[in-house]
Formats: sequence, structure tokens, C-alpha cells
Amino acid sequence: MLRFPELTNGALAIALMLVCANGLSQQERGSNADMSNAPRVEIDRPKPTYMLRDRDARVHGLKPFQNLVDKAPAGSVLKPPPGHYAGPVIIDKPLTIDGAGQVVIDAGDKGTVMVLNASKSVLRGLHLTGSGDSHDTDDSCLDVRGNKNLIENLKIDNCLFGIDLKQSSDNIVRNNAIRSKDLDLGVRGDGLRLWYSNNNLIEKNEIIDSRDMVAWYAHKNIFRENLGRRSRYSIHFMFANDNIVEGNQFYDNAVGVYFMYTEGGIARNNIISHATGATGMGIGFKEASGTVIENNEIIYCGIGIGSDLSPFQPDSTIEVRGNRFAYNGIGIMFTSETGGNNMVDNIFEGNLTQVSYGGHGDNNNNEKNFWEGNFWDDYQGFDRNGDGIGDRTHELYSYADQIWIEMPVARFFRSSPVMELLDFLERLAPFSRPDLILRDEKPRFLKPARTAQS
Repeated sequence: MLRFPELTNGALAIALMLVCANGLSQQERGSNADMSNAPRVEIDRPKPTYMLRDRDARVHGLKPFQNLVDKAPAGSVLKPPPGHYAGPVIIDKPLTIDGAGQVVIDAGDKGTVMVLNASKSVLRGLHLTGSGDSHDTDDSCLDVRGNKNLIENLKIDNCLFGIDLKQSSDNIVRNNAIRSKDLDLGVRGDGLRLWYSNNNLIEKNEIIDSRDMVAWYAHKNIFRENLGRRSRYSIHFMFANDNIVEGNQFYDNAVGVYFMYTEGGIARNNIISHATGATGMGIGFKEASGTVIENNEIIYCGIGIGSDLSPFQPDSTIEVRGNRFAYNGIGIMFTSETGGNNMVDNIFEGNLTQVSYGGHGDNNNNEKNFWEGNFWDDYQGFDRNGDGIGDRTHELYSYADQIWIEMPVARFFRSSPVMELLDFLERLAPFSRPDLILRDEKPRFLKPARTAQS
């Protein structure tokens, strides 16, 4: 007889569901597993109850907002009087709550401020603040545990996690301002988190000084026109397929958009700027497949695009087209290269290194990926017939830069006079055969007319 002494009933239900659903194991189902029709299970660790004396004194004497919720009939519109109220709040019936920007709900720095455990509800114009700081119980400003809800115009601050959706689909999360607690970056909560939540619209939100915006096992969501600043990952996808990221602005984060173990997905018309530091990266791939990266501005980043074992699925590709890579340390960096990347009609300008391959190349890297119609600001050739295409093929070789590629500690000296001299001598009379990084048969001679989005 099998025993599971450490599992609660809810955790056991999840384990059995993942293993037995449709008679397939999770490995057989793969990252495309669709759990949207699976029965809802209790996936939250029980929230502890805090007495008023345990909460910050600022909430002592405030009226509990829960009383207003309890008195409101299901399906009604609740317009609470302006003022400050005490949390926590649990909503377990369809309601429209409109605070008109004049209602503050404060949990006094303990637990979760509000739980929406209902569908077809509206939360609008509320200020949620003062969650606890426990990662064990995922203390947040707003937990969403329902479908087809509208959450808009909320101000969320002094919270560990901002908005947390679990097994919640077809929601609209729009025009909210989210800030985390004033903690070290790694121990802040996520500004917005989706877990097994599909077909949600995440639009026009501001997520500032948070940790990450993450989507785990969450498919076909749209992230549109959001602003992210001073966080770690602007968006991090994990086993999350066919998500769309468009028209966003991400500044001063460690990483812009990261696709990890994903299939499909589009990132287009975004601005990703100043992803700097040791891990600074505009867009990253880890064993991802079938993604389209189109018409983005990726500027002032440590690495514009970093790709590791991507595309991963056989016969799949990653399309990188119409983007601008400008003033980055490295425009595109491939590690563990498998080929299958198509780079077409991009602009490469002002980068310290345009393209590099991690580790020592095998002189076949240039044949694994496809390059055509890109503009290179270091192209050395002419356009005698005036067709806008360079007369000669653009070839990029690795010379002295192979030193810091193979020895990352040498990157500190990358632009030093000594390295510049070594590079000049290598190009003049190579000490060894240089590696061919890429070959663009039809390089653009003139920089395409483009209005910088940034």
C-alpha cells in the first residue's frame, strides 16, 4: 500500500491529477499539457489567521471591509463610502466593487489583503496595501481564484506579491499600479504571477520595484502595453506556451523577457532597455522553440538576445526579424548552439560585439543559422548598383574577442587599449585561424528608415 505521509489532501490530489490525467504521465503530456478543464483543487497553503493585536497599529480602529462584502447580495454593485478600511477580505460570490479611487484596504502587514474566490466579478478603483512578508503562505495584495473577472485601476503597494492568479483563466488585469515591499530584490514577491492560468489579458499595468512578472504552465495569455522598471525579470515564462508580449516598455530590469522550456510565443513591438549587470539580457531563451521576436528595440543591454539550446524541438525555428540591436555589450549571444535561428532584416549598430558564440567555435556555427538582409554598422563594402544591398557578403570573424569569450573574467578588459591593439594585430596578421561567426549574403547597405521607439 502506498503512503504519502507528507502530503495534504490537496497536494495529493494535484499529484494524482498530474500523473493520471487522461492516463498519461506529465512527461508524456509534455509542456503542452492543458489543465484548464481539470477540476479545481485547493492549491494554497492555508492562510493563518492574525488577531488585530498582531497587525500594525495603523489599522486599529478601522472598519473591517469584510462586513460590507458580507452584506452585499451576490451579483450586486458595491460602492463603499470613501475611506480607510481594515483587511483581510475574502470575496466568495460574484460582485462588482468600485472604490472610485477613494477606498483603501490595509491588512496591517500580516497575511493577504484580499482574496477573490469567485468568477465574473469586477474589482475597480481600490488601494490595496499592507500584506505580510511570508513566502511560505504567498502573502499578497490580491489573490485571484476565479475566471472571467475584471481587475482594473487598482493601486497596490507595500505587498510581498502583487496580484497572484492560480488556476484562473479569461480574466482581464488592466491599468493597475503595483509595487513590492522595500526588500532586497531576491526576496521581494512577484508583482504579477500566473500559475495554470490561460487566456488572460494583462494590459497597461505598471510593475515597479518588484521581483518578477511570471507565467508558469500558463498558456495563450496576452501581455500588452505594460511598463516594468527596476525589477529582476520583466516577464519570465516557464513551461508556458503561445503567449504574446507586445507593445511593452521594460527599463532597468536585470532581464527583459525570458522564454524557458516554452513552445510558440511572440514578442513584438517592445522596448527593452538597460538590462545591465552580470546577468543583463534583453531577451533570453532556454530550450525554447517556435518563438517569433519581431520589431523590438533592444538597447543598452549587457546582451541583446541570449540563446541556450534554442530552438529545442526538432525541425522548429526561432524567427528574429525587424529588430534593432543598439549599444549593447553583445547583440546576440549563442551558447550550446543547435542552429535553427533565422535572423532577417534586423539592425545592428553600436554594439561592442555584434554576435558571439559561447566557448570555442567549431567553424560550422555560421552554417547552422540563417542571416539575410540585416544592417551592420561595421559592414565594409559598397553598393555600386544602388539597390540597397551590399555588393559583397558580410562576414563576421572572431579575433581577439575569442579571449574574453572563452575566459569571461577577461571581459573587464574588453575595450581596453591592450585588447584593441591585440584585435588590430590579429586582423592584420592572425596568429591562428579565426572562427567565422556568420555570413550575411545580402547585407543592407543603408540603415532602414526607422523612428526609434525609445
